[in-house]
Amino acid sequence: MAETFTTLTDLLLSNSYLHQSKLFESLLIVMLLIITHFAIKRIVAARTEDDTIRYKWRKNVAYILSFIGFLLIGRIWFQGMASFATFLGLLSAGLVIVFREPLSDIAGWLFILWRKPFHVGDRIEIGSNRGDVIDVRIFKFTILEIGNWVAADQSTGRVIHIPNHSVFREPIANYTSDFNFIWNEIAIVITFESNWRKAKTIISEIVMNHMEDYVNDAEQQIREAKKSYLIVYQNLTPIIYTEVVESGVKLTIRHLSHARKRRGVTQLIWEDVLTRFEKEQDIQFAYQTLRLFQNQIEGKTGVKSAPTSE
Repeated sequence: MAETFTTLTDLLLSNSYLHQSKLFESLLIVMLLIITHFAIKRIVAARTEDDTIRYKWRKNVAYILSFIGFLLIGRIWFQGMASFATFLGLLSAGLVIVFREPLSDIAGWLFILWRKPFHVGDRIEIGSNRGDVIDVRIFKFTILEIGNWVAADQSTGRVIHIPNHSVFREPIANYTSDFNFIWNEIAIVITFESNWRKAKTIISEIVMNHMEDYVNDAEQQIREAKKSYLIVYQNLTPIIYTEVVESGVKLTIRHLSHARKRRGVTQLIWEDVLTRFEKEQDIQFAYQTLRLFQNQIEGKTGVKSAPTSE
């Protein structure tokens, strides 16, 4: 009996020492990884002042070191690849059942890193949310909202956290990936009596003055984007479409604009149009109003009704 007790005591002491040794090794690995992470951040900070580059290095190094730490600590506590593989299999099966949503988020995170539907800094729309991506993490990504109650894709100041699994359930529109331009339209309505041909010429001159650099830059970006996507644009220069609406002649400008400068470009075009039209006596803006038109007096000579004889 005493011999059995002594054997059991020795076994417990041996296991206790073994666990303490494993715990010490695990803590040592964690400390080394933390020091490595800190050292890399200092090196990157010393070599560049670009916040975007620093952010990407900080996030990527954290992911890599965390994965390395998981493997090293796992090898300490589960001796032999067979037992370690068994542990991973059982752990994975349990996690799939209990943590379905978080695992979907991790799968979405891996999809974002691998397929790169967007990067930090891109302007995207996913579901009903639009904004600039400011962070990507294992379970969620974060956007700085644009639009909503604010016009012309301007920032609202709200930060929206979106689960990563949304990339599998919602369509993603990227404003700035590979091709940094979007098409913008500005509608200008003038009265029927205005010289619409002259107005169209003036508008065309104004738009071309603002769009020349945009067109050249867009052509270069499309050449690069065609290496990855089938993008076919026959014409990148501004176009002005003519249309008759209830209140007058509608001249619609269709032009390229940088995704983040649409409102500013629209303002510049409108200011030039207002300035030029102010000098023209035969061009007048149309607006919603009630008008009484007497064809006998105001109509064309050939369609006026002949006066009735008494």
